[in-house]
Amino acid sequence: MDRRGVDDPSQLELAAATGRVFVTRNRDDYIKLTVRFYQMGAPHPGIIVIPYTLPNREPGRIARALKTWHDEHTVDESLQYAIFFLEER
Repeated sequence: MDRRGVDDPSQLELAAATGRVFVTRNRDDYIKLTVRFYQMGAPHPGIIVIPYTLPNREPGRIARALKTWHDEHTVDESLQYAIFFLEER
């Protein structure tokens, strides 16, 4: 599904509706959106922020870091509104 051009709130709403943690580089906007969703009582399963130290031109590094995150977390209600900053280990 091509979601390019879809606004940020709609992206997060879709992630919430499908029970998916949202992965983004757009840290500032999604932190603000998480606060707004919290204030509205609209939970989402969390956000993972990919830092620019993991460049797009090296997708293998991003994939490994996401796999490590996935291996260490269970996506359930305990992650509601959580914001994670992805890191390499």
